[in-house]
Amino acid sequence: MRNIRIALTKGRLEKYAVNMFEAIGVDCTELKDKGRKLIFKDDKSGIEFVLVKSADVLTYVEHGVVDIGIVGKDTLMNQNKDFYEVVDLKVGKCMFALAALPDFLDSQSYNVKKIATKYPTVARNYFRNKGEDVEIIKIDGSVELAPILGLADAIVDIVETGSTLKENGLIIVDKICDISARMIVNKASMKIRKERIGSLIEKVQSYVDNNQG
Repeated sequence: MRNIRIALTKGRLEKYAVNMFEAIGVDCTELKDKGRKLIFKDDKSGIEFVLVKSADVLTYVEHGVVDIGIVGKDTLMNQNKDFYEVVDLKVGKCMFALAALPDFLDSQSYNVKKIATKYPTVARNYFRNKGEDVEIIKIDGSVELAPILGLADAIVDIVETGSTLKENGLIIVDKICDISARMIVNKASMKIRKERIGSLIEKVQSYVDNNQG
């Protein structure tokens, strides 16, 4: 019987996941002492971890080469992939927001607004739901520069504390939605390994419920 394969991303979310899985009885010794390895097994619990980039978690889960993924809601919202979102881990909390220079609120211009963002799908969906036609400009670096230099009227970005916006003279115009880390499952895996994955989901949900504070 194949191990249940779980995709993790390096960094803070990986550390949280290690603590969580250890708390529910998975041996993560290999994962904590990883060196350059990317695949880690605990045959006793039948769990296997794979370390990948956050955007790739969705691809691996959707194609079924891993059964489960731990990834930020921001990544889920910016890619249209097919899977089950099963647990809100309630960590990595922040939000998507529309931000701009203060004079954006006074603007009566009828020109199509230009919105700079690293998350074009999120921005497009937000304005589509508002019935507004905008031009989306994809930015990979410091998106706060776009309104300051006149490239865009506003930005859609992840906001954690708001200090970066404040330091650059920007204000939050609208909160789009809260985001946090989520556990996702491949649809076929959920059917084929229903009992094992269902049990794991229950343990993870219980861990989250008992560690929210």
